[in-house]
Amino acid sequence: MAEQAVTANRGVVQRMLSVVGVDTLASSVWGYVDTTIKWCWIPSWLPSWCPTSQSQLQTAEDMMLRCRDHFCLPLSSECCSECVNSAFSKQFVPISSGNQLWTLIFSSDNVKDKTPLVLLHGFGGGVGLWAQNLDALSQHRPVFALDLLGFGRSSRPLFSSDAQEAEDQFVESIEQWRSKVGLESMILLGHNLGGYLAVSYSIKYPGRAKHIVLVEPWGFPQRPDTAEADRPIPVWIKALGAMFSPFNPLAGLRLVGPLGPTLVQTLRPDFKRKFSSMFSDNTVSEYIYHLNVQTPSGETAFKNMTIPYGWAKRPMLQRMDQLQPEIPITIIYGSRSSIDSNSGSTIKEMRPHSHVEITTIRGAGHYVYADQPEDFNHSILQVCDKVD
Repeated sequence: MAEQAVTANRGVVQRMLSVVGVDTLASSVWGYVDTTIKWCWIPSWLPSWCPTSQSQLQTAEDMMLRCRDHFCLPLSSECCSECVNSAFSKQFVPISSGNQLWTLIFSSDNVKDKTPLVLLHGFGGGVGLWAQNLDALSQHRPVFALDLLGFGRSSRPLFSSDAQEAEDQFVESIEQWRSKVGLESMILLGHNLGGYLAVSYSIKYPGRAKHIVLVEPWGFPQRPDTAEADRPIPVWIKALGAMFSPFNPLAGLRLVGPLGPTLVQTLRPDFKRKFSSMFSDNTVSEYIYHLNVQTPSGETAFKNMTIPYGWAKRPMLQRMDQLQPEIPITIIYGSRSSIDSNSGSTIKEMRPHSHVEITTIRGAGHYVYADQPEDFNHSILQVCDKVD
């Protein structure tokens, strides 16, 4: 069986050689390798190269949300200081083509008349990363957190290789989700890629967005034509960039197989610190690992939406004039983030007759909501209070 699989894959590569040029060959081959190495080159009777599965992802998410699932008892010595008891439901919301979006719903009878807050995570994220925010944000209005199409526990379909079409697939999945859950309008809060999609969605469906909150948004500025003279990119970085450009951003995590969990813990120890008030073990790094070694669907779409060094192929600043001026925007940055906050100032200048507010949260990096959750929650509650 293994020999047949290898022969079949060789045949595919040979067919690729006949239809693609030299310039695109590396990208095509490595994209194919990244997608299939874990699933097709290993006999079904052997364990996966990566120690993961959908059930393990579910378990990891349950651990992230364990306090909200009442795994620990009130006042228990084993219960973390951040434990809460907000009731919530979770479900797969069906959309088109047999796809489903995994959704957490926080809604009680006394807040159902308020405009709901919808949380859109960033690249490589999932609903569990809002663990320090869900309870506080849901005290005064319904809160919906969903795994974007191609990420988390949501369906992982094949996206278009065209940047605009891939973006449209994300946007349409959000609209279909909104229709299915029955929301007339919403406050859209997006982090990173989620912020980019929140604006793209609101441009196409302006009547559904009452307020947009952009948290450290990705994809807004255009890549500079030339590097600054005083900050040239070193040759070795350019070489590495060219070498790894054919790969999906997180391909290495899958290619190292069983070493993946240790790699996450080693390279991103900061995530353990960000959630230290909730967990003293590797709960967060395990969740992040299982999020990102499943089939690289949304990850591939994101790569197809970028150009080298992570810039967006279709910068959102070029389309901000298409967003209706009556839709207010709040932009939140972390004071210690490496993300350039100039886009926020540019948006404010581009929308002189619209409400644009820029907030900087001290002591926070790119993951503002996890670095300084109390300050972040307070800022979001203030924004929501202005809506209704």
